[in-house]
Amino acid sequence: MKHLNVGLLGIGTVGGGTYKVLTRNAAEITRRAGVAINVVQVADRNVDHAKTLTGSDVVVTSDAFAVVSNPKVDVVVELIGGYTLSKELVLKAIENGKHVVTANKALLALHGNEIFAAAQKAGVIVAFEAAVAGGIPIIKALREGLGANKIEWVAGIINGTTNFILTEMREKGLAYQDVIAEAQRLGYAEADPTVDVEGIDAAHKLTIMSAIAFGMPMKFEQAYTEGITKLQQTDIQYAEELGYRVKLLGITKRTDKGVELRVHPTLISEKRLIANVNGPMNAVVVKGDAVGPTLYYGAGAGAEPTASAVVADLMDVARLSSATFEQRVPYLAFQPNSVVDLPVLPIGEINSAYYLRLRASDKPGVLAGVTKILADKNISIDAMLQKEPDDNETEADIVILTHITQEKNMDAGIAEIEALPAIVGKLIKIRMEELGK
Repeated sequence: MKHLNVGLLGIGTVGGGTYKVLTRNAAEITRRAGVAINVVQVADRNVDHAKTLTGSDVVVTSDAFAVVSNPKVDVVVELIGGYTLSKELVLKAIENGKHVVTANKALLALHGNEIFAAAQKAGVIVAFEAAVAGGIPIIKALREGLGANKIEWVAGIINGTTNFILTEMREKGLAYQDVIAEAQRLGYAEADPTVDVEGIDAAHKLTIMSAIAFGMPMKFEQAYTEGITKLQQTDIQYAEELGYRVKLLGITKRTDKGVELRVHPTLISEKRLIANVNGPMNAVVVKGDAVGPTLYYGAGAGAEPTASAVVADLMDVARLSSATFEQRVPYLAFQPNSVVDLPVLPIGEINSAYYLRLRASDKPGVLAGVTKILADKNISIDAMLQKEPDDNETEADIVILTHITQEKNMDAGIAEIEALPAIVGKLIKIRMEELGK
């Protein structure tokens, strides 16, 4: 093969970045890949805009199915997003014997099992480095670089929008509603930010990493997902006073009972490197039994950072397209007949330490009642912060950090604490992670 011919579906932000990187770095890419990688056809709804980016050397069409059926196209790069039309196009490309590169985390999290099975049957490659953490090569690290390890856990800041929001809340003391407006103005958040701020985007990415880390099918529908919309500035401030930062983390752990698969706000010690990842940046920590904790940091989105991963996948396709299925790295790191349907634990079965904030009447005996309930549930206290009430106030905040316990025990204790006459309103609970062992 002297050339790898690419059909590009979508030439928006990431597609445009991919075309630019392929063109600008053509000589370097050819030196590395051993073949020239050329975009020969582009499909985009805005044909005129696509033509301004590609010039006269590339065929441009509004019909994406024309690309996946083009006999001159060796590999289809899917960058249109969503998981209905994109699924149909990817499966059609595979049926036509074409390799596929995609940055579509939602597509893989929801339909990856079907797509990989079809690709295995057809003997084609499906590459998806850009689907998780943008320009950070975390998929390659999990599939190849850490292949000698039994992966114990993966935890990451894998959504730049929420990390930007939490950074602004901490550094500027702003409320969530004020920061989301700024994030939208800067282009970090969509007009409808639900997928990001409710943790759905992070859960898509975590589902993919969990499947690769543990050799299991995609199980997005079983992921526990909790966003940042209910976080209060008060808790970010108290966490800071206690030496912690609040981050939206995707966490997956292998346990004797099954796999934890969860996205939620998390307290992390400010001494941890990942706690100091700020703004829209991403970072992932992977713990392997041989290598220990390893950290991967970089831009999680953007035209050229994501294009970097897309082009790296194209280079892998160029190198491996002539190899047999057995000679290629498996889609999910493990051989298809070795993928195990591991159970995903309900959130009540996970083990974690906890940050608790309760508001209580400022009178004797209240704290004793709270600590007795926790002790009865075998929940031990690691640290406590009792705030003095403001002038003319009769209520005060109490913040408690616990040692590790099972979530269902914690929830049972919280229910009893909230029922105490001296407790005002609902108790705030945020999970805590060490991420260093």
